[in-house]
Amino acid sequence: MDKGKRKKARLRPWFQAAWFALTNGYAAGLIQGKIYRGRSKAVCVPGLNCYSCPGALGACPIGALQSVLGSSGFRISCYVFGFLLLFGTLIGRLVCGWLCPFGWIQDLLYKIPLFHKKKNLPGHKGLRWLRFGILLVFVILLPSLAVGVTGMGEPWFCKYICPSGTLFGGLPLTAVNEGLRAACGFLFQWKVFLLLAVLVLSIKYSRPFCKYICPLGAVYGCFNPISLYRLQVDSQKCIRCGKCQRACGADIPVWEQPNSIDCIRCGDCKAVCPTGAIVSSLDKWQNKR
Repeated sequence: MDKGKRKKARLRPWFQAAWFALTNGYAAGLIQGKIYRGRSKAVCVPGLNCYSCPGALGACPIGALQSVLGSSGFRISCYVFGFLLLFGTLIGRLVCGWLCPFGWIQDLLYKIPLFHKKKNLPGHKGLRWLRFGILLVFVILLPSLAVGVTGMGEPWFCKYICPSGTLFGGLPLTAVNEGLRAACGFLFQWKVFLLLAVLVLSIKYSRPFCKYICPLGAVYGCFNPISLYRLQVDSQKCIRCGKCQRACGADIPVWEQPNSIDCIRCGDCKAVCPTGAIVSSLDKWQNKR
């Protein structure tokens, strides 16, 4: 790996950290246990970023989508659907690799020198479709159809599953608010259990939440083959050495599936390619300038 490739490979964790600080920088909320309610909270950020996190300055697109679908006055929310369409069309799952706080946490945990590291859970080929089922059932159908007497649906994914909301929202709020701690019941215990399970699995397996549970990754993954930012393999340069697949956290044979729905655009495959056969649409655009 040349110096340029090493530099790019080291950039991503720092960029993830900087993005986390930028989008979760409401220090007063973290100290006082209060949720930020300024104007920016009406704007979605690209990654899974819990609205209820006391440090969050923006809204989560999955949470916003559930709110829209569960609203009694719902017709069409051009903003939420347009937001997902915009980022999906532009960069696809590059959001997951570079702009998602919970993805960054999983990356950090995987670096801990414990357990024998593996990329995927047993049954990966079947489990990878689970996130699409969660998207359909917990994000779309239940908030839309399971409504109460007021005609409002619940944010089912956020309320019953999302470990990111528990980590960045539930735990910080209950840590500084005695009233909330006293009100915690089985549901909060269930969410903490799910969070701990995901965090422990993340030490051994690469990004299990992103691969098997995250509905936002399911949405962006559908855009990978058609997004403006795509990967391309030069068949004249590729020697099929397999280094790209060994470097890939999802174990993707990049020379065959450069734009797989599982690819988070982390760039590790490009960094290890000995012949420079893997390039992105951005690389090609820069070379033409």
